[in-house]
Amino acid sequence: MSTKWAPDSWRAKPILQVPDYPDQAALEAAEAELANYPPLVFAGEARSLKRHLAKVAAGEAFLLQGGDCAESFREFHPDNIRDTFRVLLQMAVVLTFGAALPVVKLGRLAGQFAKPRSGATETIDGIELPSYRGDIINSIDFDEARRQPDPQRMIRAYNQSASTLNLIRAFAQGGFADLQRVHQWNMGFVADSELGERYRDLADRLNETLEFMAACGLNSDTTPQIRETEFFTSHEALLLPYEQAMTRVDSLTGDWYDTSAHLLWAGDRTRQLDNAHLEYLRGIANPIASKVGPTTEADDLIRLIDILNPDNEPGRLTLISRMGAGNVEAHLAGLLRRVKDEGRTVVWSCDPMHGNTVKSGNGYKTRPFDLILAEVDEFFQVVRAEGVHPGGVHFELTGQDVTECVGGAQAITEADLSSRYHTHCDPRLNARQALELAFVVADRLKEERSNGHGNSAKSPIAGVI
Repeated sequence: MSTKWAPDSWRAKPILQVPDYPDQAALEAAEAELANYPPLVFAGEARSLKRHLAKVAAGEAFLLQGGDCAESFREFHPDNIRDTFRVLLQMAVVLTFGAALPVVKLGRLAGQFAKPRSGATETIDGIELPSYRGDIINSIDFDEARRQPDPQRMIRAYNQSASTLNLIRAFAQGGFADLQRVHQWNMGFVADSELGERYRDLADRLNETLEFMAACGLNSDTTPQIRETEFFTSHEALLLPYEQAMTRVDSLTGDWYDTSAHLLWAGDRTRQLDNAHLEYLRGIANPIASKVGPTTEADDLIRLIDILNPDNEPGRLTLISRMGAGNVEAHLAGLLRRVKDEGRTVVWSCDPMHGNTVKSGNGYKTRPFDLILAEVDEFFQVVRAEGVHPGGVHFELTGQDVTECVGGAQAITEADLSSRYHTHCDPRLNARQALELAFVVADRLKEERSNGHGNSAKSPIAGVI
């Protein structure tokens, strides 16, 4: 691996999952246009996230990363953004009470448009067309013209990301995230359930804490931390022409930052050691991540860490395990042990979604809630056995009341999938399932504390916001 880096040095490397744009001049024009646009996020915000993730790596915080499988142009609506943001707030409250630790909130949104595909083309009724690679590249419509990669879609994705970020910042700083509104975050289809009762009980306990603090002079007016929250964005750094166009020099430090998101990650299909995606990620100063799947070898993982975090900087690198239920002990334990023995400082997070995708009897891709839960449980058991902090969870979810993942307390069946199956790519947890899973993770974090693995000295209020 060469030590020289530039925003375009990835272009000299082998690359996978790249769309074949038919008009290179149009692509270059779109890249040049994007390069003149304002940043979506700022270097100081990315540095703040890195500091928070350093605390996660030290066992002093917990990471909640969640959001859409793939954002779409058609489903772009302020209500959808609000509902996803709200369910993440709910989950953060639940997790904070379980972990008694600050919860770092990291959305898969405002940029999660591109998706890797298993094949370059797909065939329906004998017609072969380019695969759908996400709205930033082409259309989900099975039409020859609309399946051609269109660079102008990068401009539309940028504009939608800017609007999404604008609304999220308003929610996070304008009072929507005020902890005194915790009861109002509940949703109708969650409220009328046993799960809703459990959430209301937690909200009542939080209100009692807030009332006590208000009696001591600490309320939303005097304490901004109660009224506001920090919320960060992330997406897979898959479409490198877009990422390069959004890469800028920070005027304060002279470092390069990808200003399309606070955190970028490499997927399990694009983490090859000498390929373009790692070459790009190694040069930006953002916190970054990499998926770690069942084919990951320990030696390769150490080399990947050497590439992405050669200075062993706390908070720089998150490793997201996605092994599949039943595979965690066999594939993750040795990796955890090797990274620990080598003295590498990373955040370990669990993605229980991508290794548990199945096809239902009626042809829908789905994810059984029981398998998602099983992988979460296995992750906690294995990392505990290796003496490692379970740093976070990574979920594909939506605030909409979809029926895409089967099971859970809602008891969604395969027959229910067709009623509200809206995803453009992979199946997502709905709000009720996401909140249910948050309670399960909170219970595991309580076990960590009771077994002496966590820090129980933190105030429950400390990390909610």
